[in-house]
Amino acid sequence: MPFSLASRVKDAIVAKLDDDLVTRIDAIPRENLNEFGVDPFGFDPELVKMLAPIAVWIYRHYFRVQVHGIENLPEGRFLLIGNHSGQLPFDAFMVGTACLLDSPRPRIMRSMVERWSAELPFVSHLFVRAGQVVGDPSTCRRLLEADEAVLVFPEGARGINKMFAQRYQLTHFGHGFMRLALETKSPIVPVAVIGAEEQAPAFFNIKPLAKMLGFPAAPIVLPQLVPLPLPVKYHLWFGPPMHFEGDGSEDDEIVAEHVKKVKNTIQRMIDHGLAARDGIF
Repeated sequence: MPFSLASRVKDAIVAKLDDDLVTRIDAIPRENLNEFGVDPFGFDPELVKMLAPIAVWIYRHYFRVQVHGIENLPEGRFLLIGNHSGQLPFDAFMVGTACLLDSPRPRIMRSMVERWSAELPFVSHLFVRAGQVVGDPSTCRRLLEADEAVLVFPEGARGINKMFAQRYQLTHFGHGFMRLALETKSPIVPVAVIGAEEQAPAFFNIKPLAKMLGFPAAPIVLPQLVPLPLPVKYHLWFGPPMHFEGDGSEDDEIVAEHVKKVKNTIQRMIDHGLAARDGIF
């Protein structure tokens, strides 16, 4: 798209945005932006304005997200750690949108996306411009040292591709996020995502097909004929920041205990959220 046409399209979209939404996007911390309005990782807040109408509609009208405890998000650097599910990363999309729309201090969450997503045409570039980065420890460390907020799902592909029978049961948590939190002196904010487990129920995983396609899984999901998640109602529960002492060089046993504490906290939040909701839809 020619630059002049792209500018006109962007201006037309921004003109239709709610004034409060524009104000919140403009309030995103911009200390790390260069003279071209882009940060060292490729994030462009002006692109967020173009994506905002889609994000707001999905957030407000499709998943009808209800947020609890988002005032717990601190200023400065922190790691947002949550449960992962739903086959497609709408959970990360909705968590990130909540942090922009409903947090007292608007933030862009820098999600750690799967490495294979970097090979997807167009999508990979869009992810980068929207603030998402490939899940590399060195990149995460640089983001935290720049006082950014980073969203990590320690279950990884194991969580997003779990079968319906294992819904809301946390799988193995990797330990890398904890060492980074200790090394960068970053608090950990737990978040429980309720609803994503039912958006695309998976009942069988075709492992040979996944291996052939180079995907982490090839699940058979309920809305197979319609490539959209079910319009479930999301509930996001944000807990108080958790602080851990150390410098990241601790023995594996110590780090494992810290990770266990975070995992158990999120599981309790999930159980509470499930008990509190009225229904799936």
